[in-house]
Amino acid sequence: MKVLNYGSLNYDYVYLVEHMVQLGETISSSDMETHFGGKGLNQSIALAKAGAEVYHAGMVGEDGEDLIAFCRKYGVHTDFITKQTGKSGHAIIQITPEGDNCIILYSGSNGKNTEEKIDEVLAGFSEGDLLLLQNEINLLDLLVEKAYDRKMKIVLNPSPMNEKLLRCDLKKVSLFMLNEVEGEQLTGETEAGHILRRMRELYPNAKVVLTLGKEGSIYAGPGMDCTCDSFTVDTVDTTAAGDTFTGYYIASILRGKSIEESLKTASAASGIAVTRKGAAPSIPEAEEVEDFLKKYSR
Repeated sequence: MKVLNYGSLNYDYVYLVEHMVQLGETISSSDMETHFGGKGLNQSIALAKAGAEVYHAGMVGEDGEDLIAFCRKYGVHTDFITKQTGKSGHAIIQITPEGDNCIILYSGSNGKNTEEKIDEVLAGFSEGDLLLLQNEINLLDLLVEKAYDRKMKIVLNPSPMNEKLLRCDLKKVSLFMLNEVEGEQLTGETEAGHILRRMRELYPNAKVVLTLGKEGSIYAGPGMDCTCDSFTVDTVDTTAAGDTFTGYYIASILRGKSIEESLKTASAASGIAVTRKGAAPSIPEAEEVEDFLKKYSR
């Protein structure tokens, strides 16, 4: 089984602020840093660091050579990353002293995928291969249709939630990786149990992993539920926590770990990530995650 992550690649401009800026307000930041990010890139780096062989597909602008080099540095296959005229995607991220964040996205080259490009990429994959998607690129609905026709397994992190995502036939998704906010947006429910029940009603053939921040995570699939507690850490920046969780969970499942073990490994990896600044740079190596788990199992 091959893993294809068709997703965004961004430059992240991160500002440390006392509080999130309000309507009509001007505030100063105490620090500013630039990092590599984008949900697509973050999840590919997490997959690769967790030991999975991952192919990344997507678009960068004329300024995107550093994004490609960063992927290669961690062993991500970059044959399907294409340069376009114009700017790469970027994000403006506010971080509070408590580690909370809010994000403004500019799609840039991430919004320039074409049907021809999609056909070219998917030609290298076949039945049973895994396609990981987020919602920071264009033509997501076409990707879902074409991958499903090829009998690929579709994993979706429905973020950010908008009308573009709702145009996709989500009944063709094999696994949803979502947090409680995305769960509420998909189902209209606010409590974890109600979200999962409604997901079963809407997508009875899909598996769901719901992350709940400090409250842990839950897996719900046909005939089976599984819960996992989170780890208590000092939070610095939560920006890539969900992406780290997604990459490590998928990689753990592919390595033959049980669902319970995979949830625990993913929780440990995201627990480490939130203690560090930045998006992709905060994602831990597999050895760090193993050491962290050994420490907490004593």
